[in-house]
Amino acid sequence: MQIAVEERKWALGVLARADAEALSALWEAWPSKPGYTWLRKPESGLVMVRGRMGGEGVPFNLGEMTVTRCALRLKDGTQGHACVQGRSAAKAEVSALVDALHQRSEDHEAVRREILLPLERSLEASRATAAAETAASRVEFFTMARGDNE
Repeated sequence: MQIAVEERKWALGVLARADAEALSALWEAWPSKPGYTWLRKPESGLVMVRGRMGGEGVPFNLGEMTVTRCALRLKDGTQGHACVQGRSAAKAEVSALVDALHQRSEDHEAVRREILLPLERSLEASRATAAAETAASRVEFFTMARGDNE
């Protein structure tokens, strides 16, 4: 099965941002774990993070970030890939397995429903909580015009 590029980008993004414990719990509940062989065992390294002021300025090097990546092949030949923040080889492995299963027609909908959508809802809830906490501590600054500017 060939899934759309945008669908796979979304799925890999959810897996990369997901909490490792939440992903692990959902994976443990998965009924049938597939057999696989490594194409690239999990390995950690550094990547340069680039930024832009206001999202539009000239790119600059912000700093380095640790990532772990891996690639595997299921017994049917489907390949799964993962690149996650930090040094969690276990999270990278599970993410690559979920990526591979998500590409298979027989598992696609179940993976989306049982793993990816719950992770996305969890990420959205975390963002909403952080936004609410930030809003609660927001300070409004304003300038009053003095009346002696004649």
